[in-house]
Formats: sequence, C-alpha cells, structure tokens
Amino acid sequence: MHVLILCLDTSSPAGSVAILRDETTLGVISTRAEENYSSRIFRHLEFLLTDLPLKLADFDLFAVSAGPGSFTGLRVGLTAVKGWAEVYGKPVVGVSTLEAVAFQARAGSTVLVPALDAQRGQMYFGVYRTAASGLALEGEEYVVTPEEFAEQLGALAHRRGANGKQGDNSSHRHSAGNSEAGNGGGAFTIVTPDASVVELASRLTPQFSTEFVGLDIVSSVLAPSIGRIAHVRALRGDVSDALTLDANYVRRTDAEMRWKDG
Repeated sequence: MHVLILCLDTSSPAGSVAILRDETTLGVISTRAEENYSSRIFRHLEFLLTDLPLKLADFDLFAVSAGPGSFTGLRVGLTAVKGWAEVYGKPVVGVSTLEAVAFQARAGSTVLVPALDAQRGQMYFGVYRTAASGLALEGEEYVVTPEEFAEQLGALAHRRGANGKQGDNSSHRHSAGNSEAGNGGGAFTIVTPDASVVELASRLTPQFSTEFVGLDIVSSVLAPSIGRIAHVRALRGDVSDALTLDANYVRRTDAEMRWKDG
C-alpha cells in the first residue's frame, strides 16, 4: 500500500513544499527570498495540488520541519499540518531540520555534523550517527557561536582520535552532494547547504590534525528529505497527532530571553 505524503519546510527563507508517494518525489517547489518561506508556501502548495492534481484529503501522512529555524516560519508550518491532521484525521511527523540536512549525506560517513546559519552570529548544529533504523542524534542539537562550533568540533575530533578510530590525515576532500570524506573509520563530515557555514568549515577543517574531517555541501531544499524520513518513521508507527506535535526551537525565543533577563 502506497503512502502519499505532503511535506513542508518553513524553517528558513529557502523553504520548500514537496509531495511524495513513498520514497518518490512527485513534485517539489522551493524559492529563496528575504522573507520567511511561510509567506509564500500556500501559493506553492495550491500550484502543486492543482498540477498533480490532488486534494488535502488525499494525503495519508503530513511531514514538517520541527526546527531549529525561524520561530515564525516554524510556527506557520507546524500550525498548518496540525490543522490538516486534525481535520482529516491523518498522522503527522515532525522532523529535525538538521536531520534533514544530514540525511542527504548519509551514505558518505558514519558520523555527520549538520550545521546551519542561525543568524545573529550563531549556528545550529548536531552530531548524527548512521544506524540501521536511520540517523541517530548523539546528545542534543545546539545553537553556538562560530568559535564555540570550532571548539566543539575540535573536542569531537579529539574524542574520536582518542578512541582509536583515527581516519586518514593524508588528504582532505570537499564535495558538492556526495562526500568521500567519511570513508575513514574515525572520520566525520560537516554537512551544510549554507555558504557562511561552508566558508567557516573550509577554514576550520585543516586545523584538526587528530582527525580526517570532510565537508559535504548539500541542497537547501529540505522538504523531500523531510518526507523520506517521515515515511520510514511512519512505517514503524513513530508518528504524532495534532496535540503531540511540537517545535524544537533549540534557541529560546526573544520573549523568553527578555523574561529571564528581566
């Protein structure tokens, strides 16, 4: 039995909407602009539904980026799928934005470090390990400064080198879309679609003499990856409903920071 999936990513200005049947992408639209993607996602969704043609009631599963990312953008995407899940009685899966980034490079390395520009001079990142069931997050997802990111990458390289999993330091490869850097047993790969993170990672990776660190530049169009992750989870019953789905902002909202600092 096929699963028809509507997938949304409203976490950034480069958001996207996609429709999948199981693992196959039937249609996808993405545009980049200064404002959050949530301001134009419904126009794109209407176009896809008309073009295919489909109705919201036809979908078996809704998938959405749950963060980290733009607070406003995430709220719009989550509110939309919560409403559809409630109205049509269908399950929903919230997927980490960072996991969707890492998913694109999952064949290249056993340890992936997806990273995104968080604005305000900060970055989002996490450490994911490939497993039989998909990608497994090690620890938490973080929002840090570039200096803190470099420090934590150095600590990760040291730990993996100290564990006797040292990779090949003799070469260093960058790739767009398919990294070869993860072939060493102790290697890890920084995965990102953001130019600012690419520039930072290009400066950082040669510094790690204890580890072979790769850089994989992937697409910012995350909705298809979000849908494929959601499909795997749905097959094993790992879904939410309108009440239990929640955002993972990672960074506190401005209101929370003002309340704490006040």
